[in-house]
Amino acid sequence: MLTQKEVAALVEILAAGYSLEAAAAAFQRAFVRADHFRVAAAICMMLEDNLLPAKEVSTALYIVHDLYKSEAPVVHPFLSFLVQLLQPSSPCALQLHERNLLCLLLAQPPDKDVGKKTPAQLETMWRDGEQQPLPNLVQLRAPFAERDAQVPEMRRAGISALVPDPQPLDAPGSGASAAATDGEVLGLEQHLGLLRFEPQLLRPPPPLLDSRDEEVIWLNPQSDYSFDVLWDHSMGADNVKGAEVRELMSKAFRGPLVPGQQQQVLAELESDGKLVYHCGLTPKRLPDLVENNPIIAIDVLLKLMSSSQITDYFSVLVNMDISLHSMEVVNRLTTAVDLPTEFVHLYISNCISSCENIKDRYMQNRLVRLVCVFLQSLIRNKIINVQDLFIEVQAFCIEFSHIREAAGLFRLLKTLE
Repeated sequence: MLTQKEVAALVEILAAGYSLEAAAAAFQRAFVRADHFRVAAAICMMLEDNLLPAKEVSTALYIVHDLYKSEAPVVHPFLSFLVQLLQPSSPCALQLHERNLLCLLLAQPPDKDVGKKTPAQLETMWRDGEQQPLPNLVQLRAPFAERDAQVPEMRRAGISALVPDPQPLDAPGSGASAAATDGEVLGLEQHLGLLRFEPQLLRPPPPLLDSRDEEVIWLNPQSDYSFDVLWDHSMGADNVKGAEVRELMSKAFRGPLVPGQQQQVLAELESDGKLVYHCGLTPKRLPDLVENNPIIAIDVLLKLMSSSQITDYFSVLVNMDISLHSMEVVNRLTTAVDLPTEFVHLYISNCISSCENIKDRYMQNRLVRLVCVFLQSLIRNKIINVQDLFIEVQAFCIEFSHIREAAGLFRLLKTLE
């Protein structure tokens, strides 16, 4: 309810030994008006659960009353609490000077001079046992009786969010921590769980569950009972084949492998299905593998089709420079597995854009021939629905109609209309 900073400020005010009026003024300076109700509610909870030292109770009572003293009794949010403290059934056991202070504050009219005294002066003033007469509690309770009926029943039943410490705050400890007596432990237990309800609820002890034979072994292990440890002897073993494949793949990223090395990589990947995830290939290194060793790239991508990273590999493959090897990889993949349609369409669009953007006439004609052959293969193998890209492919053929392969692709498109 209160922050650590607010608790420190409140404790400093209560323990300072000011006169009651000075303590109330210090409280007004320390807390803004919007926080008055929240802090006062915390004070009431600490009073109710006897969490304040005896020398601080008088100041706490005065502050709670002073905050709303100018309000009508029905508006004062804590008047019912203060009246309840004067009842014999109150959980807060007030000392004589505290009781007399509360009687003067609730009297009609209230005693205004009592605020000029400190808690120590009040205790000295009433040391002879003189008791102030009780105010008219029935008259005080009448204005807020209807208002209190709106308070939730659980709160009116005595439920509190605070649990008192079994050690008194002003009791000296012995050593690092004083041991709680049986009476203190019992007092703590009475403030926990369902015992905080008023009146107390009867709680018969639950019946014990029947135990099973195998439970006895765990509760009382016998000396002759032993566990068998299961060892995984493959853990930490040196994977020679994996090391060889990683070394060959490192070479494959930098340049073409000789046929014997290619066959060794393909055979090792085929014999161990998990080796593809540990061979050193990443999406960033895929273009190097495609350009230098397309056969290995095709085999690796086919084995990675069930991987969660396959989309990343497809994205890199689509956006890499268009070449004979990249088209060969894509063409082989389309015939082996069902690639996503958007991936194939995007790759075709990139191929057409690459042909249009090449400045070198010779390289442009060469790439156009490759793209036309690639598209004819996709159309004849029914990998793509040409109607989805008809306008784009037709415009490509017309732009490069002087090339024989483009003219052949155009005639193929006309036969499919």
